Amino acid sequence: MPAKILVCLDSDAQPSVFDGVVAVDAGVDHLFRHSGMQPEQVRDLVYGAIFTRGPKELNHTAVFVGGSDVAIGEKLLAEVTGSFFGPMRVSVMLDSNGANTTAAAAVLAARKHVELRGATATVLAATGPVGRRIVRLLAREGARVRVGSRKLAQAEQACQEIGAAVPGAELTPVETRDDASVKAAVDGAQVLITAGAPKVELVSTNVLSATKSLAVAVDLNAVPPLGIGGIEVHDNATERNGLLAYGAIGVGGTKMKIHKAALKQLFERNDLVLDAEAIYEIGKSL
Repeated sequence: MPAKILVCLDSDAQPSVFDGVVAVDAGVDHLFRHSGMQPEQVRDLVYGAIFTRGPKELNHTAVFVGGSDVAIGEKLLAEVTGSFFGPMRVSVMLDSNGANTTAAAAVLAARKHVELRGATATVLAATGPVGRRIVRLLAREGARVRVGSRKLAQAEQACQEIGAAVPGAELTPVETRDDASVKAAVDGAQVLITAGAPKVELVSTNVLSATKSLAVAVDLNAVPPLGIGGIEVHDNATERNGLLAYGAIGVGGTKMKIHKAALKQLFERNDLVLDAEAIYEIGKSL
C-alpha cells in the first residue's frame, strides 16, 4: 500500500510543530512541510501532489493548510481546490490557527447540554476567525445568535457576511464595550461562547453571576486573565454559578480528537474538502 503523505502548506515562517505532531499521531507516514506559503505558490505544489500517483492511489496523498493567519489560509485553500480537475485531486483540510477544530469543539460542548435549534446563543469576540466560525455553526444548527463585538459596525458586518452564507440565519449584532452592554448581550441567552484574544476578560464574574438564563458557558482563552471571570481553564462541564462551564483546556480534548479524526478521513478518499462545517460534522460523529 502506498505511504500516506500529507503536504503541509503553512503561511508562517516556520511550519507548525503542533500540526506536525498531530499528523504523525494520526498515522501519517510522511510530512512534506512548506512554510511562508503565499497563494501564487500553491498550484505547482498541488500539481506535484496529484501528478505523481494514479487516480486510484490519490487517496494516499492529502493537503493540510495551516499557519497562524486564517485569512491567508482561506486563500491557500481556494488555490488548492482551484488547482484540481477531473479525477486529479486530493483531499484537503483547512485548520489555520486551529480555527475550525476549535470552533467545532466549542459548539459541540454547548450542544451536549442545550438543544441548539431555537436556543439563544451569545458569541463574544464573534468577528474574529474562530468567532465567525462559531456563529456559522450555531446558525446552521438553528440557534438565534447574538454576534458580539466591541464595535457595533464590525458586528453588523459579520452578521451581513455570515447571513449571506447561511440562508435563514437568525443573527443579531450587539455591541459589548462594558459590563452593562455585555450583560444586555448575555441576558436571556442559554449559551455563551467567548473567542477573544489571550489575556482579555470579556465577561466579568459579576456579569456571569447576575445572568440566570445561561445553561452553558464556553471560554476559549487559555491565558489569564481568562475570557469569562469565574471559569477555570481546565473546566470541563464543571458546575459554576448554576451553569456548566468549559475552559480552553477542557474544550481542548475534544478539539484534538476532531483534529486527528479529520486527518484520518483525508486518506479515506481523494475528494474531501474539510472546512468548518465538514469538520464539525466529523466531531458530531465521534
